[in-house]
Amino acid sequence: MSLPYAVDAEQPLQPAELAVLRDQYLNELNQGHASTQTKFNYAWGLVKSRKREDMAEGVALLTEIYRSDPPRRRECLYYLSLGHYKMGNYEEAKRFNALLMEREPHNQQAQSLNQLIEKGVAREGYIGMALMGGAAAVGGVILAGLMRRGRR
Repeated sequence: MSLPYAVDAEQPLQPAELAVLRDQYLNELNQGHASTQTKFNYAWGLVKSRKREDMAEGVALLTEIYRSDPPRRRECLYYLSLGHYKMGNYEEAKRFNALLMEREPHNQQAQSLNQLIEKGVAREGYIGMALMGGAAAVGGVILAGLMRRGRR
């Protein structure tokens, strides 16, 4: 099975399409057990969402599949990584993607996703440095003001 590129996850399903997947999943659950494929389809639809709570629910369903259905682990690794990436959980995204790349070092989708994750980590680092720099500057201004008062 071919995995889609990460950019494919940026295009959410239409609400009606996601509702079809949700209804199928819930109907099967109400009958006693949702099939792995139905659960997976719904999870993927949730990961594609722009809503963080949907993405989190999709990641939770994928985690259940990963734990309970070993033959599906390969594709779950990719989608778990993708879901965490979209939510900004870059360390988790890196962890799952590294597991996939360990198994399949030439997987182009995983390599592509790895580049996106690294850009996200770098962007997060730059924001953190900017916040720290801003806090240091404010602290310096406050300290300078206190020192001036102490001289008076």
